[in-house]
Formats: sequence, structure tokens, C-alpha cells
Amino acid sequence: MAIGTLLGILCLLLLLSAFFSSAETSMMAINRYRLRHLARKGHRAARRTASLLERTDRLIGVVLIGNNFVNILASAIATVISVRLWGDSGLAIATLGLTIFVLIFGEVTPKTVAAMYPERIAFVASIVLQPLLKICYPLVVVMNWICGLLMKPFGINLEGSTSDHLNAEELRSLVNEPGLALPKKRRGMLLSILDLEKVNVDDILVPRNEVVGIDLEDDIHHILDQLRDCQHTRLPVFKGDINNIVGMLHMRKVARLLSLEEVNKAMLLQETVEPYYVPETTPLSIQLFNFQKAKERIAMVVDEYGDILGLVTLEDILEEIVGDFTTDVSDSGQEITPQDDGSYIIDGSASIRDINRALAWSLPTDEARTISGLITEEMEFIPDSNVCLQLGKYRFEILQVKDNRIRTVKIFLAA
Repeated sequence: MAIGTLLGILCLLLLLSAFFSSAETSMMAINRYRLRHLARKGHRAARRTASLLERTDRLIGVVLIGNNFVNILASAIATVISVRLWGDSGLAIATLGLTIFVLIFGEVTPKTVAAMYPERIAFVASIVLQPLLKICYPLVVVMNWICGLLMKPFGINLEGSTSDHLNAEELRSLVNEPGLALPKKRRGMLLSILDLEKVNVDDILVPRNEVVGIDLEDDIHHILDQLRDCQHTRLPVFKGDINNIVGMLHMRKVARLLSLEEVNKAMLLQETVEPYYVPETTPLSIQLFNFQKAKERIAMVVDEYGDILGLVTLEDILEEIVGDFTTDVSDSGQEITPQDDGSYIIDGSASIRDINRALAWSLPTDEARTISGLITEEMEFIPDSNVCLQLGKYRFEILQVKDNRIRTVKIFLAA
């Protein structure tokens, strides 16, 4: 065979070597999640590629068979050409020259390009690899069987499917990736959903001293005035103390009663429904589904002794995902009041989680739920007013203490 023909075959073999090298790299580097998405949408090339990746051992087997075959054949042809041109010294020339050419044109360059554009190359390569796998299937199976026998003493099972599923923390890292094409707000919502498992009901509940309810021991006229001015949809009804709750009253039913000339407590009791109780340690992710299952929107939170700690609503859980329904700090009522010097005067009963969300702060939430509780936990006693405290980058100035509780605090970021 003429040297020119041999050189042409050698160039073709180098191209095939580049193809197999790029195919291997692109198949391993392709984004599996985007591939599944495209395959579910009916993308033919994606389906073909996903089918090949279902058994990576067979895919690698056919790629390596093809790559090694063309490289060995290229080595033989290069040797023949070198010996014809330079005699016995051509062996060294062929070895050195072919090594350089294979490394540059058959390995490094195609693999680099494939790593940069894995999807494009994998889709094209799958057109060749799929029928090639069918042709070489018996050889691939035998080779994988032999490899399996060699790896069995090490506890490696080729038929075991490789798991590429994400756990919660890995998904969190994926969502936080800078290149993820998601708006900041939606990214925050996804992270908040992942955080629902770490937050319990007692972290977001409305404490019992702030619960607005109907005390049946009050005068009926006072109760009716309270109902007319009520801004809530559902109210707990109790006798004397919130622990003696007798039911939940929906304001939609109250509207009908208020249109009557005479309303008594017995009529109010008839409109109440059985209260829904949840333990304080219930994670928000579970409670969200419990609300859906029980078709409830509000629940009374109890501790291990059955005492009522407060209440939690479906809206409270939704706000943990989407944030407060108002983004203006000045709309946060009397809890957060911005000052001209950049500090904030905050009510001691304000929730730390609400403050962190409203001001984009990172006050600790492990030991306490409110600002008053955080300061008390840190100082281990109830401080007097005008006492200052620094916790990390936050400086606290206690403005008012009343009834053994910190009423107002001034907080600003330390320089």
C-alpha cells in the first residue's frame, strides 16, 4: 500500500480517536438533570443520550473498545510508514511522533472542547454510539463480565445503578449556584422551602399573650363590640383563660349573628367548631401538609403537658416561604421603627425571624424566639434599662423594661 494511502488512513484514525475521546468526556460531563428535562419534553437526541447513560459501564466499554482499536491500529500504521521512510530508526520516530499527535489531536484538544460543550457533542456522538453498541454488544458484555469478576473482591458491583439524586443540602448548593438562571426572589423561596424542615411550629407561633380571642366571662356587650372591631378571620373562644378553650369562631358566621337584634353567649357557642391542636415540635414542612389534610387554616399549639402556647396559621407558614406580604419596614406596625442614624427601635416581643427577614439580618434563632428572649438568654438575667450589649456585629441598647420583660430595644450594626 502506498505511503500516501497509509497517511490518509492514519489521519482518519486520528480523527476517530478524537471522536471517541470527545464522546467519552461529553457523555460524562453532560448535565444529567437538563438531559432528563429535555428527554421528558420529547427531545430525540436527549432520549438517545439518556438511554446510553442508563448503563455507563456498557457505554464506557464501547467507547474504550473503539478508542483503543483506532489508537493501536494508528500505531501500527505509523510504524509501517516510519520504517519505510527511515528504517529501523523509524520505530523511535513513530513512537515519539504518534504520542505527540495522539495527545494533542486525539486526547487533549477533543476532550477540552467536549468538556466546554458537552451537550452538543454528546447529542451528535450518540448517533454513532447507539448503533455501535448494538454491533459490539457481545464483546462489551464479555468485557464487562470479566471486569466485574476482577472488581467483585473489592465490593464493586457494575450492575448497581449509580445514584445521582440530590439530598436537601446538595439541592441547596445547587440553588445557590451563581450561574443558576433564577430571579433572587424565587431562589429565596426555594431555599425557604428547604428550610421548612429545620423550623418548628413553636418558632413562628403567635404567643398566647398576643392571641386575640373571645372570653365568655366578659359581658356580652363587650364581646359584641370586640367582634365588630375584630380584624381576624377566626377567633378562639375560651372561658377565663386561653387554656380553657371551647372552640373556634369564624367571623363569617358572626356577621349573620350581628344582624340579629339579640345575641347571647349560647348563640355564639353554637357557631363555634372544635379547635385543632398541634404539638409545638412539629416541623413546618409536616404541619403544612397536616393543614391540607385536615382542611384547617389555624391551629392551637400545645406543649408536652397540653398547655396552650399560642396559635399558628397557614398564613404564617406561607410567609416563611414567600416572605412577609409587605416589604416596607415602616409597615411592620410598632415592632420595627427605623431611626435617622441608621438604627432601629424594636419591640422586645418582636420575632427574631421576622426581624431577620424584614431587615436582612442574621440574629441567632437557636435559643430564643423574641428579641427580649435573646437578650435575656445572652445575659442570663433580666437587665435594667439603659444597659448595652453587643452580640456579634449587632449592638443592643435596652430602652425600657417593664413587668420583668424587655419592652423596647435600640439595635444598630457595629462599625
